[in-house]
Amino acid sequence: MKKYIDLFFRFFRVGALTFGGGLAMLPIIERELTEGDNALMTKEQIADNYAIAQCVPGIIAVNTSIISGYQIGGTAGGLVSAFGVCTPSFIIIFIIASVLSGFMDNSYVLIALAGIRSGVCALILNTVFNLSKKNIVDKLTLAIFFLAFGILLFVDVSPVIPILIGAVIGVLAKRKGGENR
Repeated sequence: MKKYIDLFFRFFRVGALTFGGGLAMLPIIERELTEGDNALMTKEQIADNYAIAQCVPGIIAVNTSIISGYQIGGTAGGLVSAFGVCTPSFIIIFIIASVLSGFMDNSYVLIALAGIRSGVCALILNTVFNLSKKNIVDKLTLAIFFLAFGILLFVDVSPVIPILIGAVIGVLAKRKGGENR
């Protein structure tokens, strides 16, 4: 039971302390699960979980919490982690919805929201930088990165398409080159 309470509160902190959606939550999830004496996973496991979470429908932070929680505590761990990461949003949305209409024209609120959006951009860039250090490990993965980035930048397609293309290229390269890429 203690493991599930711990998982809930780790993911509750992620949900409560992060603005900007799933991608902004990823570095906080990583910190909560991989750092300190009570680390539950390695950074490599988290990077793998991000990749899996991107491939399935849904919100990346919730998907990552479910996958990570499942690895740590089975089905109950996945459910508790998802509940933990979502609960703060429900609470915050409930509070904001009850008082927001009177504040949306306030210039200070608008300035604060603009500042939050800028900070979220920095968190997302930090996530991209950290993921690239861990996942772009050779010329092939660098080429796949640029191909996927180019597709997403210049073609209006689902993000699933470059992920599938990268998977196919990786499998073909592995089959062609054996253990060496």
